[in-house]
Amino acid sequence: MMGRFGFLVSLLLTASLNVQLCLGQSSTPTVYKDSKTGITFDTWIVPDKRTGASGTASTWGGMTFGVALPQNALTTDATEFIGYLQCPSNSTTLTGWCGISLAGPMTNSLLLMAYPYQNQVLTSFRYATGYDNPEVYTGDAKLTQISSTVNSTSYSVIFRCQNCLSWNQGGATGHASTSAGSLVLGWCNAFPSPGNPSCPDKVSIVQHDNGQSIFGAALDSNAANPSYSQWAAKATATVTGNCGGTTSTPTTTPTAAPTGVPVPSGTYDYIVVGAGAGGIPIADKLSEAGKKVLLIEKGPPSSGRWGGTLGPDWVKGTNLTRFDVPGLCNEIWEDSAGISCTDTDQMAGCVLGGGTAINAGLWWKPYTLDWDYNFPTGWKSTDMAGATSRVFSRIPGTDTPSKDGLRYLQQGFDVISGGLASAGWKNVTANSVPDQKNHTFSHTPFMFSNGERGGPMATYLVTANARSNFKLWTGTAVKRVIRTGGHITGVEVEAYRNGGYVGVVNVTATTGRVILSAGAFGSAKVLMRSGIGPQDQLEVVKSSTDGPTMISNSSWIKLPVGYNLDDHVNTDTVITHPSVVFYDFYEAYDDPNITDVNLYLNKRSGILAQAAPNIGPMFFDEIKGADGIVRQIEWTARVEGSGGVDNGNAMTMSQYLGRGAVSRGRMTITKALSTVVSTVPYLQDKNDVAAVIQGIKNLQAALKNVKNLTWQLPPANTTVEDFVNNMVVSYSNRRANHWIGTSKLGTDDGRSGGTAVVDVNTQVYGTDNLFVVDASIFPGHVTTNPSAYIVIASERAAERILALAPPKALAQFAQCGGTGYTGSFQCAAPYTCQYQNDYYWQVPCRYVMLMRIAAKSTKIATAKNADESVDTVRD
Repeated sequence: MMGRFGFLVSLLLTASLNVQLCLGQSSTPTVYKDSKTGITFDTWIVPDKRTGASGTASTWGGMTFGVALPQNALTTDATEFIGYLQCPSNSTTLTGWCGISLAGPMTNSLLLMAYPYQNQVLTSFRYATGYDNPEVYTGDAKLTQISSTVNSTSYSVIFRCQNCLSWNQGGATGHASTSAGSLVLGWCNAFPSPGNPSCPDKVSIVQHDNGQSIFGAALDSNAANPSYSQWAAKATATVTGNCGGTTSTPTTTPTAAPTGVPVPSGTYDYIVVGAGAGGIPIADKLSEAGKKVLLIEKGPPSSGRWGGTLGPDWVKGTNLTRFDVPGLCNEIWEDSAGISCTDTDQMAGCVLGGGTAINAGLWWKPYTLDWDYNFPTGWKSTDMAGATSRVFSRIPGTDTPSKDGLRYLQQGFDVISGGLASAGWKNVTANSVPDQKNHTFSHTPFMFSNGERGGPMATYLVTANARSNFKLWTGTAVKRVIRTGGHITGVEVEAYRNGGYVGVVNVTATTGRVILSAGAFGSAKVLMRSGIGPQDQLEVVKSSTDGPTMISNSSWIKLPVGYNLDDHVNTDTVITHPSVVFYDFYEAYDDPNITDVNLYLNKRSGILAQAAPNIGPMFFDEIKGADGIVRQIEWTARVEGSGGVDNGNAMTMSQYLGRGAVSRGRMTITKALSTVVSTVPYLQDKNDVAAVIQGIKNLQAALKNVKNLTWQLPPANTTVEDFVNNMVVSYSNRRANHWIGTSKLGTDDGRSGGTAVVDVNTQVYGTDNLFVVDASIFPGHVTTNPSAYIVIASERAAERILALAPPKALAQFAQCGGTGYTGSFQCAAPYTCQYQNDYYWQVPCRYVMLMRIAAKSTKIATAKNADESVDTVRD
């Protein structure tokens, strides 16, 4: 398909709504003994579609991966293994390639690809820190072949893989544990041959066409064998292909740095970092108040309104892009080149609009309990009412996005909603009764307007851009804030794309402010690179390329940045029903139905005015746990298969566990300055697990009388308990991509052992003019998709920030910093705030000290001339 860069798509083992746990594939190993070598493997078999298997979790021709481990590997983590990989080919021309992820996800995992070439099987190690084309792995992994076979239907290789169970790519690290008794693995398979196949490290990969998935692989006693050393000695063949020269250690060819433009002169009252759901509204409100505002976006324009150009051929000349057309929103999972952030292991939009440019556009008026349960005083539902009213007056949303007022292909909606209604669940108009979220269902509300995406880019950004005191920069990444103690004087920027700015842009002296709105990962990263965060993370930054220019550790502000990471826990269930009609929104990008295209282009109507993949109904449940906490569940139904179930007449119903869940994770930074989810925030608490299980049981009971409805996941022969408890708990298959919480808002100052990074004014503790306004400040999760909540929080933050008294320069001898200090951190000229100890910084500082030093020097010189005791003077 046009515009694809293949390996990314081929190893999208983690991201797509379609890519889930390989439930059609058993985690229980099958013992295989190779007749020629005598090596015994634990193997896991990807089902062959020719035997009746279906979905993306199966493959034409089948696929097998196996491991043999050192004798003690089940008690002590192994560093190597002997691998067996068999992949299908589709003809005697020996085409195809396959890939294995040794930790499951594509990102931050050692990837191994293999393919047949001239009666050999060639291999290459790859690595990706973000959703970008994986680079050649430059670590110390070593593959030596024992044997290989190539025939008309398949190719296989047995190999020793040394240093393959832990990895380090430029400081981004990870590992797989054999002593845990299981592995999480990912696979993909394709029939088209790689380009430039003679050299494995220089191949080009086309999009896979033969399946992909992720699965848990249990290790039994057959995996670890006392004969391992004897078997490993058989690995003598180094098969490197022909790369036009002598074999060398793999290196990554540096990507040419973007050409930047020096930062122009001038200062701003406010610099807002990140133009998404948080940044765009607050930049508008601040400029509306007469402040001079600079909004900095890392990525390129998205919507055609703002100069975006990406899209299929059929939108050319229309001022539309793929971001404007609701029916193309799922294209992010097919082609994210130049759109997704490359410095995080999660899917995040580095484009103008952020998540509101690439998501499905769901737009929920908040359930008041979400504010009251999660947030402190000042952010309760009564406090948020005004902001809510303002947001929904500008972006009212709609549940009939097609301009002709019709809803298209509603067969799936009718099947599910009919069952819910018959079971006593209530049909509501969601945003008319936002507090009715228990045993209710509705059509899906979207931010769309006039048949296009709309949202903050079509409202807040339009009014901001009309003002002379507002400026927008795109293609510019913020490296860190520049600060003296707790006072920020500007931000350091670098070009992310050609034409982006390079240098330091300053805020207005004394009164200027900086607001971070770069998302749960982006804002936390900027804080850490600015010397604000946990000690261990600041040490990582210090050891990186940032180290030589990082702020002194005496000025580090130690806050729990990255902790409290949260996301909706996603658990997919699947049903089939003969009435359900699937629409291929992916095909609509390159080979669309012309009637549908014309209806959309001419009238902004039809199926393409609806979000892919035909979402609805939405329905809600509440589960009270044994701990007394009521946990909120949102169900999102969509017309497509998943988990090994084909499209056609399938519907996936994704359960999102939200408010009330107590499990939390952690985001950390690597030496390569990329961010990773180092602790997943899912199902660490038994009551969270119980809520997921009960929610599925409640849904099964509600749909039990729907004629001709068949449960595929969980299947009829599997209990809900087994279905949930045996499912891999990984961000690969359990994330909703609704990340929040890494810069938690609260009254318990994180500098003093509390959990909060920002106070109730969204001001970072330990600073007087740095704020965070985005999803990262949310203390806990909300009921629904959070976009509208974030915009409302931005409106509320603007109120509170504008109401603050501006920082003042302090006079001589005043306190200007220290643990627990909440005042101004800047000194009147010519003084500079100086560190005394962790609890006290003071204004006299450098100027006074320099004067004292100068006076002492004069006395010493005088004493020498008068033959006085120099030591006496020094004392």
